[in-house]
Amino acid sequence: MRFLPANLDTLLVELQDLDETLALFAALQAEPIAGVEEIVPAARTLLIQYRPCAIERQALIDDIARRDLSQRSARESRRVEIPVHYNGEDLDEVASLLGISREEVVRRHTSTDYEVAFCGFAPGFGYLTGGANFQVPRRQTPRTRIPAGAVALAGNFSGIYPKASPGGWQIIGVTPLQMWDLGRDEPALLRPGYKVRFQDAGPLPAGGLPTHEQPTNGGIRTDAYLEILSPGLQTVLQDLGRAGHTDQGVSMSGALDRGALRAANRVVGNDSACACLEVVLGGLSFVCHGRTIIAVSGAQTPITVITASGLQWQPGNYQPIELDDGDRVSLGAPQAGLRSYLAIRGGFQVTPVLGSLSYDSLAQVGPTPLKAGDRLGVETINVGSSVSMSEGPAFELPTAKDVITLDVVMGPRSDWFTQAAIERLSNQLWRVTPQSNRVGIRLEGEVPLERCNHDELPSEGTSLGAIQVPANGQPVLFLADHPLTGGYPVIAAVAPHHLDLAGQIPINAQIRFNPIEAFAELQADVLLSTADAKEIP
Repeated sequence: MRFLPANLDTLLVELQDLDETLALFAALQAEPIAGVEEIVPAARTLLIQYRPCAIERQALIDDIARRDLSQRSARESRRVEIPVHYNGEDLDEVASLLGISREEVVRRHTSTDYEVAFCGFAPGFGYLTGGANFQVPRRQTPRTRIPAGAVALAGNFSGIYPKASPGGWQIIGVTPLQMWDLGRDEPALLRPGYKVRFQDAGPLPAGGLPTHEQPTNGGIRTDAYLEILSPGLQTVLQDLGRAGHTDQGVSMSGALDRGALRAANRVVGNDSACACLEVVLGGLSFVCHGRTIIAVSGAQTPITVITASGLQWQPGNYQPIELDDGDRVSLGAPQAGLRSYLAIRGGFQVTPVLGSLSYDSLAQVGPTPLKAGDRLGVETINVGSSVSMSEGPAFELPTAKDVITLDVVMGPRSDWFTQAAIERLSNQLWRVTPQSNRVGIRLEGEVPLERCNHDELPSEGTSLGAIQVPANGQPVLFLADHPLTGGYPVIAAVAPHHLDLAGQIPINAQIRFNPIEAFAELQADVLLSTADAKEIP
């Protein structure tokens, strides 16, 4: 058992194999550790996120090190049958790699049960083990789009893509079943521990697979609402995210500048965790129907209010703005920062998805991004709440001309990189490219980071702030909508106290990474029991 730092509040535990990983996961579920927030199991690791104020890192490591890995607790034994049309474009290549016929691939794939070992990558994506025990390498060049329902193989796993997405697994067929459906009581068809039996469904029907309707945000139920004239580049609802759904492959998501979201809510008298509109680079405009109070925080954004009678005024950020019926509000391009947060007194009247109003852009979970013509209802409040008049930015907002320093914790896979790459991470400036979004900040440096270990890394959990390095050596800084698991090594992670700042860095700005902890494997300090101590001469 190895313990590797993944951040100041995150630990990666590496084990010998999947059996040990599942045994430790089961042990931690049977006897939870106070202060542990999330656990993400993967092929041979557990990513453990915890509250340092509730448990110290060394105490956490020592507790985990004492756990018995010889027993596996009984897991959910539900059995799911999945019909498959075995027409995958990689079926012949898979047969060739295995040295058998395509008919034999199908026969073996359908002859025995698989088990869902863990979920990750995307909501509803289960990593299936056992079954035919095929060993198939990933494709050398990943596809940019694999269709929803694709049944695929990689390594010793089988899996089913819940939605269309990029991927490097070998496709052998497709299923008409919906792996992820928010209309079900349990959105994920597969959960860890479930048994899966594939069935040959014959040729694909002439009309193709059925299409599935996507849920909408629902209609308004009150007279007070915002009529969206323009959503700008992108405007989405965000709160503090949805915890506790990693077993379905669902990550936390949530606001990228959590401090700004809380501040905007305090200004209008809401609970600080209430959902706000997260606006990228301004451009949002709307008409207010009814009377309300709003506030805008985050990026330094000019605000214009035009009343129904034609009067115009420009209120400031981080202050309450009273709106009357017919007032039109517009947010201009930020002078500094990237994301603005608009709170409204009482909160927005939108149905939560898995307990949260956050939109996860990678998983496409949550209320959909706003579009022109939307009517966003406002909740009414019967009791007045106090407002805060002393809010302001928690840090100096960056511009595209700035060099922003971010503190980082080295690990968990720093030892997969050359010493020159370790030094280059902090010595070289990294430019934020236009391909950046809520999933991650894509960076570009003059010299890429080189690895000294070129093995294929089994999928393992990734944390908010992780700096993952793909094959091209140009790092990606994971933000709130990052995948739960990934197959590229993480060289370091942005410290929690700089994550809000990272969410405000605009395109073309440059980042300098400042390591605050050198990489070192962590050691358990497990004391001998009294009985053991007596045996020592």
